[in-house]
Order: sequence, then structure tokens, then C-alpha cells
Amino acid sequence: MESPNAPSLLSRIQNHRLASAFTLLTTLTVGVLAGSVLTRNVGAAEQQQVNSSDARPLVIPSPVALSNGFSTIVKDVGPAVVNINTEEIPKKAIVNPHARRNGKNAPGGDQGTPDQGDMQDFFNRFFGGQAPGGGDDDDSGPGGERQALGSGFIVDSRGYIITNNHVVDKADRIFVKLAGEPDDGAGRMQGHPATVIGVDPETDIAVIKIDTKAPLPTIKLGNSDGAQVGDWVLAIGSPFGLSQTVSAGIVSAKDRAINDRDANGRVNQFQKFIQTDAAINPGNSGGPLVDMAGQVVGMNTAIYTQSMGSQGVGFAMPSNILAKVYNDLIGPTHKVVRGSIGIQFQAEQSSAVNRVYGFASGGVIVGSVVPGGGAAKAGLKPGDILVTVDGRHIKNGDDLVEDISARRVGSSVEIGYLRGGKQQTASVVIGDRAKVYADLAGAGPDQDQPAPPDAGQTKLGITVTAVPASALSKLGIAGGVTVTSVTPGSFAEDIGLSQGDIIIEINRQPVTDIASYNAIVSRLKTGDDVVFVTRIKGASGNNFIGGTLR
Repeated sequence: MESPNAPSLLSRIQNHRLASAFTLLTTLTVGVLAGSVLTRNVGAAEQQQVNSSDARPLVIPSPVALSNGFSTIVKDVGPAVVNINTEEIPKKAIVNPHARRNGKNAPGGDQGTPDQGDMQDFFNRFFGGQAPGGGDDDDSGPGGERQALGSGFIVDSRGYIITNNHVVDKADRIFVKLAGEPDDGAGRMQGHPATVIGVDPETDIAVIKIDTKAPLPTIKLGNSDGAQVGDWVLAIGSPFGLSQTVSAGIVSAKDRAINDRDANGRVNQFQKFIQTDAAINPGNSGGPLVDMAGQVVGMNTAIYTQSMGSQGVGFAMPSNILAKVYNDLIGPTHKVVRGSIGIQFQAEQSSAVNRVYGFASGGVIVGSVVPGGGAAKAGLKPGDILVTVDGRHIKNGDDLVEDISARRVGSSVEIGYLRGGKQQTASVVIGDRAKVYADLAGAGPDQDQPAPPDAGQTKLGITVTAVPASALSKLGIAGGVTVTSVTPGSFAEDIGLSQGDIIIEINRQPVTDIASYNAIVSRLKTGDDVVFVTRIKGASGNNFIGGTLR
């Protein structure tokens, strides 16, 4: 029997394990310390053996001019590029109960009716997605003022500056910061007060002026007709308020239309842009697009983006348009006067329309005639096909607008046209486009009631109903049918017919009611060219929509 004071078996085992663990830990510690000492001694020995006496110090070389010449161009033109800061004081909204509301598809002067799809959803005019009336980069200043930033460039040493109308539009105060001028210490500077000389919303161009005691640096305008797709260009401006920022790219395309619209929903027909992939961002608006000769070939105006930043698709107003508008805005009237004969036409038409109406080689089909305008007084009517201007053949609507808008108000022009396949001429007096269309607004039909399926549902993919008498009088038409539904994937949807469109003619045959509509549609067969003459809600002019029935 063990003594009561003798350690138990369990105690001996535990003591033995503890002693073993302590011995192992001591051994590891000694090993680590020994390794560290040996490593340190070896490292020190190696360092003492390295000889760097033959190493040569680095020398910063002299500056070398690069071969592309970008820096030379920027040095020459940069001083003429300015930062524009605008302020708008919030005002209480004033509601005029007697004001007439203009529909999205209100007619335009000597131009096509707007497309059904609104591409402006994708084009952001440097407002940064902020509240309407703001500029490129909105910010709230003291007292709730809204501030915005843009760009511009000096074209006259006496302080005349070209920029975008949307940069200065609705601004109560405009300030210009010249290149090289310091900030106020808080990261911003209002700059020199500027005055608006004139604006042209049609082209989104504005001319402003600052007072100066000394001549200012200027930039030269080039000839945008000489710019070719693939040419190098530089965009200079103040993206996000970062003044004198330069980006490089090429001319991606010319004569690009982006279907922008004015306040009345009219397509801005005078906006044909140079497209570039030079990085353009909010704040670049109004800045120059410069070619390799250091001359302005365009003014940065818009971007195509879904991220509110540059995605390589920017648009600049060509310098040739800038020069013409600038010269008008600095004139005695400070406005641009454009000629008009008082017609409306559809900007784009399918080839089926051209074939059915017999002007496949070019021309413009009249959609509507403005009462009291030059065309109306000369006897022109909807459906007439304009083919010549003073004997010169008209290629399309853009060609017609470019010619007529440049003519002097009060002068006469000889218009050649086809009516019923016969060539005729008319002498038309040119009017002031702004005055001709000042009070013209579209009238839409009354709310339509659904109707049972009709004869065109199977062939065309639409149902129609009769147009109410009240709508006929508003539109000034004798009859027609209203589209009440369009089948997805049908022929009608493919060619652009929409619910609410009023069909007044099919293949040059009048549609006066449901019976006449059914009679015409019943004779249509696969492979036929089918052209509809329609009216759109809110527009007074005719549209010509067509395609080949499948």
C-alpha cells in the first residue's frame, strides 16, 4: 500500500508531460535565437563585401519635343480657351392659365415631323443629369443659387467669346475665367462679368462678351469642310471644372444628326455635327475642337452616353456653321434670320413612299402648307412633290432647308414640283422662318374609343376606328380612321404605325371612313408597296409611312 503522501500515478504522468513540454519549448527557443544570430551575421558579412563604387547617378535629361505636335498646338490655342461660370437665382414658377400647350410633335418650319422615338433620352447635353435650367455641373451657392460650369473660346481680342446656348441659357449672371488666372483660394473664381450678345437655339450657339483693357489671346476658326474622317483632333475645355484639360481623338464621322428637339418638340434641323472620339465630359460644352493646324473645326456640344461621362461618342458643331451664326449674332439685330417657304415635310421616308409617289430620284413631298405662308399663296398643296429650286435639283429635305434658309427674306424663288405626275412651277416668296411658325401649333384628335377588329388586323396588324367629327374639324381633314391598336411584330409596327395615328390615305387613295379603309386594305396582297398618309397627335402636317407588305 502506497503512502498517503506519495504522489498518485495521475500526478506523476501530468508532471512528466509538463517537463517534456518545457524541455521542447526551451530547445525551440534556443534554435530560433541561434538562427537569427547566424542570419544577421551572414547578412552583415555580405553587405560588407558589396562594392557600389562603380554605380553611376541618374541624370534628368533635357526636355525633348514629341513628334505629334500636340503640345505645340495646346500652347498656341490654350490661352484663348476660357472657363464659363453661370449662376441662376431660383424663381417662383408663374403659371399662365391661358397659355397654349404645344405637343411633343408640334410642327416645325420647312422641316420634317419628329420621329416617334425620342433619341434625346440617350443624348446628354452636359447638364450632368441635374435640374432643368442648370448647366454642366450644378451646385448650390449662397441663397440657393444654382451654379454651372462650361467652356468657351475667344475669337475677337476685344472680348467676344463663342460658347453653347445651353451653357448660358436662363443664367442671371455669367462670369468668364481666363486661362492662367488664379482661383480665389477656395478652389474657384467667378472671373470677369460677361454679357450675352446673342443666342441661336436652333444651332445651340451663343456669343458673349467681357470687357477688357488689354487685347486678349484669340483662336482661329478653320474650314470644317476640310476635316476628314480619321483626322486627329484635340478637345480643350473644363470638364468637371478642371480648366485647360486636353483630350485627343479623331474625327469619327461628319454631318451627324442626333434628333435633338426644341421646346415645342421640333427636330433641330440646323444641327449637323462632327462626331469625335476625343474624350468629352460635362464641362467641355462650348469648348473648341481643334485640328492639327491649331484651328477650330468645331465646338463641343453634346455626347452620347448612358453613364453621364465620355464613352467615345461626342459631337461638335462645325466651324462653318459657327462662323455664319456668329456673324449674324454680332450684327445690328443680334439674331439669326432664316428663310422659309412655309411648308412641313417628313424628314425620313421609306423607299416604298418614293416608289409609290414617283420621286425615287430625289425630291421632297409636302406634308402640310402653313396658311398665309409663301407656299400657300403660291398655290402649293399637301402631296405636291418639290423637285427643283431655281432649276437646281433637290436631293432631299436637308438640301431644301439648307438652300431656302440661307435666302433673303422677301426674295422670290422658283419652285418646280410634281402634282399628279405632271411637272409644274410656282414663284414663292421667302418669309422669315421664325415669324411664319411663331403661332403654329398642332391640334390632336379627341380621345378615341376602342373598336372591334377591322379588315386590316390580319394583313396589317392594326385595328382602327372612325375619327370623331370634332377631331376632323380641328385637323382640317375631311375624314380618316384612327389606329386603336398595333400588333407586336406586325407589318404596321415594322414600318412605324402607332396607336393614335390617323390614316387619311393609303396608296394615294383617300380614306374617309371605315368602309373606304376596308375596301382599300382588302385589295392589298403580299409583295405590294403600301404607303400610308397619316396625322400624328399634336401635329398638323402629314406623315408618309410605307413598306413592302410581307
